[in-house]
Amino acid sequence: MVGRKSGYGQALLAFGGLGLSLLLGIPFIYWCLANWSRLYGDQSDPVTSMAELWIHVRWALLGVALFAAGWLWSLATSCLILRESQPDSNMPPRLH
Repeated sequence: MVGRKSGYGQALLAFGGLGLSLLLGIPFIYWCLANWSRLYGDQSDPVTSMAELWIHVRWALLGVALFAAGWLWSLATSCLILRESQPDSNMPPRLH
C-alpha cells in the first residue's frame, strides 16, 4: 500500500510458505493420525518415533519458516515506514 517493491517479495514468501505448509502439512496430519498408535503407543521407542516424525514433517516446517520469514520481513519494513513517517524530534515544529 505504500508503494515499495519489497512488498512483492514479502507477499511471495508469505503466500509461498502458506501454500507449502498446506500442501505438505495436510498429508503429514493424515500420516500422523494413521500411525498414531505405532508412534505414541506404550511400546514405541521415543527416539525412533521422533526421527520418523522429523522425516515426514520437515518439508511442512519449511513452509512455516518461509511464511515466518515473509512476515518478519514485512514487520521490519512496517517499522521502517513508521519511523520515516515520524517527524525528526530535534527539528522545531513547522509553522503553517
